[in-house]
Amino acid sequence: MSESAPKPMSPGLVVLVLALLLGIQPITTDLYLPALPALTTELGASVSQAQLTLTALLLCFGISQLFFGPLSDRFGRRPVLLGGMAVYTLAGIGNTLAPGIGWLILTRALQGAAMGAAVMCARAIIRDLYPPDQGARVMARALGGLGVIACLSPLTGGLLTPLMGWRWALAVVAVFGGALWLLLFRRFEETVTARTPLHPRVLVGNWATIVRHPGFLAWSGLLAASYGGLFTFLAASSFVFLRVYEISRPMYGLAMASASLAYIGGTFICRRLLPRVGLQGAVRIAAFLSLGGGTLMGLLALAGVHTWWAFLLPHYLFMVGHGIHQPCTQVGAVAPFARMAGAASALSGCFLTLVAFGVGAWLGWRIDGTVFPLVNGVWFWSAVIAFFAWVLVQRHGDVSLPAAAR
Repeated sequence: MSESAPKPMSPGLVVLVLALLLGIQPITTDLYLPALPALTTELGASVSQAQLTLTALLLCFGISQLFFGPLSDRFGRRPVLLGGMAVYTLAGIGNTLAPGIGWLILTRALQGAAMGAAVMCARAIIRDLYPPDQGARVMARALGGLGVIACLSPLTGGLLTPLMGWRWALAVVAVFGGALWLLLFRRFEETVTARTPLHPRVLVGNWATIVRHPGFLAWSGLLAASYGGLFTFLAASSFVFLRVYEISRPMYGLAMASASLAYIGGTFICRRLLPRVGLQGAVRIAAFLSLGGGTLMGLLALAGVHTWWAFLLPHYLFMVGHGIHQPCTQVGAVAPFARMAGAASALSGCFLTLVAFGVGAWLGWRIDGTVFPLVNGVWFWSAVIAFFAWVLVQRHGDVSLPAAAR
């Protein structure tokens, strides 16, 4: 069956669309975090129930990508994106109307499932349009835009929650979803040219090919480990900063925003490193920052230095490393699979989200009014990052080699 060539989008529009699609994840989580203690109190929920509004969202986010990935390979990115963003926006409206914690958990789970379409397609679009090295640089630019969104999100949530209530903070998320749907409807052009049959045997064969690929496992493992450290911060920071360090919500928003600025700095460094050392060299360097930040905050906590700066300053090192890891890992995991980019993106996203779900469940059990669950979690993931970046990615992650040579 002949396919008409997709209309080209300008490079600037591609970066904008990717930044917004990827930025949907921090706006859905980071803007919500300053409101988490307030909604916990108003809805009469326990800490574990409040954490479930985040972990259920992430679990559905990961699982839904396994559904959306093959659909986007068969029918294209555009219909999957438009459908996903419509459901995301409706679920966001449902969040603001939640009469109880059960309703909020349900609508957040639905929103997470729809969010999977946006993030999965963004990673696949990069593979549709660019070779790996160029794609990593474009991804770094887009993730710099994500960093701006991540910087503004906690500030917005931290200001809106005490002034107008947590429902207004969640309403901003719904408005973002509606605006992104409109942009995609008017400006996004299809990027898929060769369609993959949507047949169970073909799907199982494709997934088997992907998960057996050592390069995919190395890059996806590093992606999941880096996000595991970030999600430990996201899931526990509101309780630690607001209840242990006892800083105000606006100050907490500033702390979150400052961490996002460190992440943006990492994406700029990534763009400078890639032409010089390539994908593998960039993550090898970034792992020193990740492990250094995690180890420093862990040692300070063990020494009894339990103040906000003793966590946040080392965390900046971790976030710079995260800003380097993310463009490289998201491109590296999908690079070998030009005709299965949606499926590869979906599987890497699913692995990442399962890690985040496990972290959220563990924190819901371990949060105890001290800094140690947060600090030890980030320290642990920084060590896992170093193992993947220094060992597995160096052995199996050369995206310049043909698949048969790996």
